Amino acid sequence: MAPSVQTADAIVIGGGLHGCGTALYLARAGLKPIIIEKDHIGRHASSANAGGVRRLGRALPEIPLAVAALEIWHNIRELLDDDCGFGAPGQIKIAEDEAGLQALQARRQSVLNHGFQHEEMIDRNELREYLPAVAPHCVGGMIVRGDGHASPFKTVQAFRRKVHSLGVRMFENNPVQSLTRQKGTWRIAAAQGNFEAPVLINCAGAWGGHIAGLLGDHAPIEAQALMLMITERVKPFINPVIGIQGRSLSFKQFGNGTVLIGGGFEGRAEPETNRTVLNTRGLAANAANAAAVFPIMKRAQILRGWAGIEGRMPDDIPVIGPSSSEGAFHAFGFSGHGFALSPIVGKIIAELITSGKSDLPIDAFAVSRFPHSD
Repeated sequence: MAPSVQTADAIVIGGGLHGCGTALYLARAGLKPIIIEKDHIGRHASSANAGGVRRLGRALPEIPLAVAALEIWHNIRELLDDDCGFGAPGQIKIAEDEAGLQALQARRQSVLNHGFQHEEMIDRNELREYLPAVAPHCVGGMIVRGDGHASPFKTVQAFRRKVHSLGVRMFENNPVQSLTRQKGTWRIAAAQGNFEAPVLINCAGAWGGHIAGLLGDHAPIEAQALMLMITERVKPFINPVIGIQGRSLSFKQFGNGTVLIGGGFEGRAEPETNRTVLNTRGLAANAANAAAVFPIMKRAQILRGWAGIEGRMPDDIPVIGPSSSEGAFHAFGFSGHGFALSPIVGKIIAELITSGKSDLPIDAFAVSRFPHSD
């Protein structure tokens, strides 16, 4: 019979990529963490996303993390014993007119002013060298070489296998019911019993705000359902990952010819029941954006659509760092662009726990930026 209380060096609440990544790095540091997941590993945003791995267009505070994460992605097999379907064909954001081109140029200058040079402008001719099928009206764009994409499914499975191989215990279908701290120990009551550890990490995704509240922190998170759809197989016509300045679009073609279309159009998220409801008008608008820039898509048939539940913060950047409660930490609220950061965020949290500091700048992600309203 299992003991009535499971003990560990650290408890990770949430078994998505950031929770698994945190457990991975803690285990590599010699600690014995456990993961408590209310559903199953990678159930929500971690597996229901577009799989983009980018520095392109990142919020300025995220760029150092995205740069560090990309270095790991290019050697992801060393971390996870799996390539995760990662490829680096580059990412391009297309400008459809001069106003869009000027907006991209202004963005590039802002990034340069912060010491980063990864975003490069390309003119009309260069754009067509990379994208022969692009619509005639497009005037240029921005490219980031070395960016790319990976398979969310393969990545979730790789993280799961790796943390299991490191001896991390995972308790799935195990929602947290309550948590308290007594004499330097976090005590958690959950569906499968009681758990204790001196350290607690909140990686609960769209439910991270609730866990933060239990820790005494205010995190005004909103659950969102970002929609994606996949087409039938189409003759190969693009290699890089595509976005459009001024339109909502994330667009890529896989080796089998199918095309993934996303870009921020939302369905309805129901975090209380784990359900998402698709918005067919939004899907149609998303498809129209793709066809406007790649006319070949006008003939493509959509096979299916889906959405995962993601947590969005008011300023569209995550919460990463210590809680106001001693011995607790946060990594949640990635606002639709956390997949690419998954190899680095766990490393940051593990460093905070084992050494009290991180080598990367994370002050902008502090939960304290959201003061209590009372």
